[in-house]
Amino acid sequence: MNITDTAELTRLITGYYRETLGDDTLDATSDFFEAGGDSLAAFQIVHRLQELLDAEIAVALVFTYPSPAELAEVVVDDLSLAPASA
Repeated sequence: MNITDTAELTRLITGYYRETLGDDTLDATSDFFEAGGDSLAAFQIVHRLQELLDAEIAVALVFTYPSPAELAEVVVDDLSLAPASA
């Protein structure tokens, strides 16, 4: 899947946070750590993103960009800079 729309990816990541952390009140600005996130949850979220986007995504990004909106922005930026597959 090719997602270049930050708003759409933010919506999807917010859903992953809600499902993984078991909290339906989380939104695009919710902090991963304040919501109870840990390394296992980060790996689960990144794994789902990698499957969705068919791209390598570093787990460290969840720790560096802890809200869905921040994470979506950096992922879209990284994917737009990545060379296209042949």
